[in-house]
Amino acid sequence: MYSSLVIYFFALFLLGYSAPVVGLTVYRIGGENLHRPELDAPYEFVQLSWADADPARHGRTERLELDPDFIRPQQLDPSVNLAPSIKERGGQVLTKIWSRLAPHQEDDFYVFDQDPNTIYLGDGHFAAHGTPEKSLIFDFGAPLPLERIRFNPRKQYLTNRFVESFMIGVNDGDPVKDGTREFRIGRSGQLELDFDIVYDVVENTKADIHLDLPAMPIRRLLFQAQENTRGIWEIAEIEIYGRGFAPFASYVTNLIDLGSPASLGQLQWSGYQDKGGRIDLSMRSGLDDDPNTYWRNTFRGSERTRFDQSGQPLQLDSYNSLELGEQDGVTHDTENWAFWGPAYDFAAGRGAMVGNGPRRYVQVRADFTSTQQASSRLDYVQFAVSIPPVASRAVAEIVPNAVPPGRVTPFTYKLKPILKNDDLGFDRISIDTPSRPVQVDQVRISGQPVDFELNRIDSEGFVVGIPRIHIQRTEELIEVDFRAEVFTFGTVFSGRIFDSQRPHEVPQSITPGDADGLEDSNRLSVDLTRLGVGTIGTLSLNPPVFSPNGDGINDGVQIEYDLLNLVGPVWVCAGLYDLTGQLLGVIYEDRAASGRFAAQWDGRDEGGRLFPPGLYILRLTVDADSGQDTRQSVLALAY
Repeated sequence: MYSSLVIYFFALFLLGYSAPVVGLTVYRIGGENLHRPELDAPYEFVQLSWADADPARHGRTERLELDPDFIRPQQLDPSVNLAPSIKERGGQVLTKIWSRLAPHQEDDFYVFDQDPNTIYLGDGHFAAHGTPEKSLIFDFGAPLPLERIRFNPRKQYLTNRFVESFMIGVNDGDPVKDGTREFRIGRSGQLELDFDIVYDVVENTKADIHLDLPAMPIRRLLFQAQENTRGIWEIAEIEIYGRGFAPFASYVTNLIDLGSPASLGQLQWSGYQDKGGRIDLSMRSGLDDDPNTYWRNTFRGSERTRFDQSGQPLQLDSYNSLELGEQDGVTHDTENWAFWGPAYDFAAGRGAMVGNGPRRYVQVRADFTSTQQASSRLDYVQFAVSIPPVASRAVAEIVPNAVPPGRVTPFTYKLKPILKNDDLGFDRISIDTPSRPVQVDQVRISGQPVDFELNRIDSEGFVVGIPRIHIQRTEELIEVDFRAEVFTFGTVFSGRIFDSQRPHEVPQSITPGDADGLEDSNRLSVDLTRLGVGTIGTLSLNPPVFSPNGDGINDGVQIEYDLLNLVGPVWVCAGLYDLTGQLLGVIYEDRAASGRFAAQWDGRDEGGRLFPPGLYILRLTVDADSGQDTRQSVLALAY
């Protein structure tokens, strides 16, 4: 959950803010024909292109159409032959030599060179290499919605050079299925592939073959032909066609160098998702210009090293220059880089950037999932950073770490800022809570209570103003005491620090860590002490007896309830029953996640008619993933 204050400041930034802007930079990827943000104050604007993605700079694009204003998955035209462009699409063509799979031979190219006068001749010369059949594997590099395959000899040989016996196999590229498909080709211990056979023809007499392929994403397509028993066969062209959107596509930006460590703001994006299409947008940040650690095989047993033979640390280019046998894998640089964050809620249009404190490098990734008919489009991604940061680092922990669900609990938020000479300093702390805090009790710095201002308190958290923290107060422990309720296991009390004199600057996120050596918390998440108590914590009716007679006194009832430990929004329904258990009507329904909620009822049915006086049962029902949960209470209606 992110503070409305941050959203408000970000909105000011987008709409224009008249206060002086110091060290604010806006980055936009894509959307090149959009106007830059209109601000009255000075700021830097950096426009990046979707087309900039470069593997040498850790960027990548797969199965995407790139436009200056958007990216979207490639859509296959059913009239365009895919075979000639297989290498351009990141794929390859393999053939079988003896029992080994290898890159296709020179004369194989004749079957997909788009020249009907050049041919591959099935006169048995491939048998000289030790195999009694000709095998070609078209590997497209990623699953595609292939639709059909066609092959034929030259026109003048339609009657006598057709392929008598052939097989067509498909492989969807799922590694989990490797070794389970019915037909295997290649050599064990080297490259070995298996296929599901969709056509196995032994007595063909047709020359021009048109075959429909199964309605599934296909990464690899096998063509295998035996020698003819009578005469020879030839193929002038093998044509492969598809229809619809690439089921999986991906874009990864180059590493974006911010120039020096910066406070990271919110990521903002624009685009759309068709029904059935999805975009998983995520990001990561780091301190140096390479998010990976590279390993070299030394060929001394199982030993491997992070250095090349001259003793220099391996980098992307030096790793790629190693022989294939020397390359021993790439791992994530956990010391200098955060892992990819979880996918954002794309419909929200914005979310907090991932980074343990100020970071110099940023990288954004978009993974597209499509059906054959439905896809999505990403127009641009935009974010703002501030240099210098508020503090070089700010770590915090919260105590206690486990509390009863839905009970008001006193918490202490312990924050330790680490500042250097160029850091701006701060006088505001924003803390996110799962519901409106009951109260903020005290703020202490180095154990001493200090005066504070409660600048904001609402359903998303609170902001406190404190005496200014500058380099002379670096590493002093700041403690904030407040009372709040927790409804979900693992609730995170995220926070930010900022300078009230520079509201246009990006607030700096607080990192979970060891702020107070006397505590064993080291985290900002809070668990529940009781699990398995159901999804409905409490249900109360206020007042339990009400009289909807229009006199302005107790004319309605407020239905208050707590929902606990839900993964996401679920359907909530309140039904009114008589004392025999018969349903009289639904008086309230909504979707809600974990938290405290309230609804009003005026005593009327769906048609606007008042229920008669009497006693009723109000039953609250929640449809959660774990099953249906209910709770009920007696309600009295009087006139």
